[in-house]
Amino acid sequence: MTDLKQPIIEFVNSNKVASVCFSYGNNEPYCITCFYSFCEKEKILIFKSSTGTKHDAFIIHKNFAAGTIISNQIEITKLRGLQFTGIILTENELTALNLQNTYYKKNPMARLMPGYLWGVELNFIKFTDNTLGFGKKEIWTK
Repeated sequence: MTDLKQPIIEFVNSNKVASVCFSYGNNEPYCITCFYSFCEKEKILIFKSSTGTKHDAFIIHKNFAAGTIISNQIEITKLRGLQFTGIILTENELTALNLQNTYYKKNPMARLMPGYLWGVELNFIKFTDNTLGFGKKEIWTK
């Protein structure tokens, strides 16, 4: 597995919210927006969800997910964002990897909310960083 470049790591760690997309039923798309944390070594984004949500049924071991993370900056020359794809990991898998506290360290108030953790083991990232020149992109694959 190749290492992520430092600008990608810094970008992911400096933000908190991602949009994550799944498919269900007849391959119909469905997206959620949620807080995340990042495990750099394992290349895993971790999220928390509530039981009974619509996407609860899509968070299945080894299902695919895709998503985006974008900075708060809306000035086009300073815009930075990331697209990703990966495989869903269940809370049991995150616990086996001892990663559950990573989420709560970044999102401590989430301990008060009922729900479960799940993750996306990243296999592709496209990072756009207009601060380095318009449309400057960095690609990473597992």
